[in-house]
Amino acid sequence: MTFDPFNDFESRGYLRNYAALRDPVAVKEFEHRAFLAKLEQAFRNLGRIGRLTYRDVLATHKTLFEAVYPWAGQDRRKTAPDIAVSKGEVLFAHPKDARSAVEYGLRLGQDKEIMRDSPGEVMGYLAYGHPFLDGNGRTILVVHSELAQRAGFAIDWGATDKTAWLAALTRELDSPGKGHLDDFLKPHIRPGIGHENLVGHIVRTRGLDGGLDQPDGSNEVLGRFSEPALQARYRQQQQQRRQGLAPAPPAYITATIV
Repeated sequence: MTFDPFNDFESRGYLRNYAALRDPVAVKEFEHRAFLAKLEQAFRNLGRIGRLTYRDVLATHKTLFEAVYPWAGQDRRKTAPDIAVSKGEVLFAHPKDARSAVEYGLRLGQDKEIMRDSPGEVMGYLAYGHPFLDGNGRTILVVHSELAQRAGFAIDWGATDKTAWLAALTRELDSPGKGHLDDFLKPHIRPGIGHENLVGHIVRTRGLDGGLDQPDGSNEVLGRFSEPALQARYRQQQQQRRQGLAPAPPAYITATIV
């Protein structure tokens, strides 16, 4: 099924990309070229900032993908406020809660001790927020790599297995704070590499092309938040994510879905 939250795929292409491309492989190639062209600038911009905020995550997405999408840098609260987006079995944060989820991850990630001890948990909260319709993984990877560098280490993403990584991430999103993604990442932790080496380090990441080997992807519009069944699914997910979090879950987990 085509991921078409704007309902104009035939006239404006996938997610209204500037080239009006509809072929999935062509879209992913377009995205990947833009990402590689702006990756150095994205890291340079982040390196100039003291404490990272949600606005900086939005700005990073805009830098990376503004040549592809007219909505680059705009989150789902603006681009798709009324629909639920999933990928495979993962149901991402409600658009109104995406900012809070990402901000919580940034707060953890900018505590250097927490970042060193729990890089997977930090990644999990950033990924669960899923603020954009596309480009989330690459944007979060850049931000997470910046946070890791500030904490004095790097993740050897090029040594990770994509299938195992996605499985660990899914477990983390279902049950945050229980070490699922930390356990996966810790064998791949290396000493810090310096900001000047981040671009070369990141481009070795497997699957960075956005899934050229799986061109149909798995993004899906599940429905509108006004649907009772969807509201029930969100409540069930929040209950699951709340379990085991101490001393209290982040505020966004207890937000009202309606």
